[in-house]
Amino acid sequence: MKVSIDGRSGGADGYAHWVDAWSDDYGLAERVDACLIGGRMYPGYEQYWTAIAEHPTTPLPMTGKPAHADEKKWSAFASKTPHYVLSSTLKDVAWPTTRFVRSLDAVRELQAQPGKAIYAMGGAMLIGTLLEAELLDELHLITYPVLAGPGASPFDHLRGTHAARLLFSRQIGEGRVHQAYQL
Repeated sequence: MKVSIDGRSGGADGYAHWVDAWSDDYGLAERVDACLIGGRMYPGYEQYWTAIAEHPTTPLPMTGKPAHADEKKWSAFASKTPHYVLSSTLKDVAWPTTRFVRSLDAVRELQAQPGKAIYAMGGAMLIGTLLEAELLDELHLITYPVLAGPGASPFDHLRGTHAARLLFSRQIGEGRVHQAYQL
């Protein structure tokens, strides 16, 4: 997840205005063959990446800026990679590679299937739920040098302590830090 110093993945309006590109800065694309995303985040995600795929030079609906070169690469990856949406309320998706999972047990079943890792993309509620259910093996954070104040955080609703082992921490430019933890 891309977070602020104070652990927010979105501001008071739900959007992380401090993030300049929504590409895969984690280097995980080679390690995964499916993505998991929360039902609240999915509609905007689908809209954003579809806009890049269909009109790569047009300003994007959420940012008003053209897609970053790395976002164009992620768009190509996302369009061919199976996506699973954890939601009990969403009924329709436009992407043909997207399916719904309706419970954490269904997520466990996905994890048990052979293949590469599943990339749990967000949003904050999904990541918090997966942390609480002990369904994440690794947590990757790109911390931006900003204090966001009120807003969404994947850690707001954790009920207990969750131990993590630092795998690495490295500066990636413009004051951002990529940290990876084994859970």
